[in-house]
Amino acid sequence: MPDPTPRPLGGVLIALLALLTAVAPLATDMYLPAFPEMAADLGTSATGVQLTLTAFLVGLGLGQLFIGPLADAVGRRKPLLIGSFVCLLASVACALAPNVETLGVARFVQGLGGAAGVVLARAIIADTTKGPRAAKLLGVTIIIAIVAPVVAPLTGGAVITSVGWRAVFWVLTGLTALMFLGAAAFVKETLPAESRGGGGFRATVSGAREALSNRNYVGYLLTFCFAFAALFAYISASPFVMQKVIGLSAGTYSLLFGLNALAIVITSSVAASLAGKVSYRAMIGGGLAVGVVSAVVLLTLVHSGVPTVPTLVLFAVFQGSLGFVFSNATALALEETGKNAGTGSAFLGCLQFMLAAVASPLVGLEGEETATPMGLVLIISIALAALAFLTLTRKARETVVAQEYSDVNA
Repeated sequence: MPDPTPRPLGGVLIALLALLTAVAPLATDMYLPAFPEMAADLGTSATGVQLTLTAFLVGLGLGQLFIGPLADAVGRRKPLLIGSFVCLLASVACALAPNVETLGVARFVQGLGGAAGVVLARAIIADTTKGPRAAKLLGVTIIIAIVAPVVAPLTGGAVITSVGWRAVFWVLTGLTALMFLGAAAFVKETLPAESRGGGGFRATVSGAREALSNRNYVGYLLTFCFAFAALFAYISASPFVMQKVIGLSAGTYSLLFGLNALAIVITSSVAASLAGKVSYRAMIGGGLAVGVVSAVVLLTLVHSGVPTVPTLVLFAVFQGSLGFVFSNATALALEETGKNAGTGSAFLGCLQFMLAAVASPLVGLEGEETATPMGLVLIISIALAALAFLTLTRKARETVVAQEYSDVNA
């Protein structure tokens, strides 16, 4: 079994884990402002360019399913180095792509390689850190994963305006090179050989079966992923609801979108500061309760004419409520997986993107002029998260809080 004594992570390694977490959302959103220019330059349609984003997300999801179990079998360091290097080569290929077909393939490979950073950052934290410190570090990764997609289009827009869309992929090449070099220099193996699950397909299936047979893990997995789907429903619908339905300008929308993102950053930081003082389950339950109530009130408002100020306030309240759910549900889920933390992290990452991919188009089913589909998807998603939490995690270990206080006082 792994050494139960948490080994503190140094500042440089924490910064590197933050970079590993940020590269995927940056690669997702940095080039969005360039879509019209790319379509003209590559001689393709808007749909052709959008499919390059789909290719990246599919690669990112599938890569996590493959890399997580592999890392439980062979350790964390080798898959991280290989994945980072593959992501680096694919980023170069994206920057040099002569046509949209090549770009799509390169983006898929970029997602596969970039998945290593996303899944293994969480696994390394789970290997080396327990109790409230783990929740705080996972909270940092959540904050980065939320802030990066907000910052990415702004950064990408500035780069594109100055030197063109290909420069975005050269910037990503630089970031992935830094990720690879940092991993090579500072990441040591965190999963001892005696704690690994062994290699081969059977071992992978065995690790997945062991993780998914744990009722508590599945409960926290679904809690996190359905809550993330609710967040993505808001993200996908917000441009249309705020601009087409409410009538705000593009500039005002960007400002308010950033302020709403700040709400979840603040509550995630509060949740991290409360780790070890308040139980994880209490914070998750409180966040879900506020999320459900705010989603119900939002749907009521959109049926009464979408009043501007109350709707915007509820957007912020809803997002803020999720800050108490994400890091705590992740910490408790990975706490349940033990030596299969890589596999557990892989399922978290893959399912969150798959559910987000399902939620995103649903919010636009009735067109751009109504917010009703968004309200319905928000309620259904957050209600399913609450249902999973209440029905599947009842028997969660009551020793967790005691362990948290022990860790704090150690």
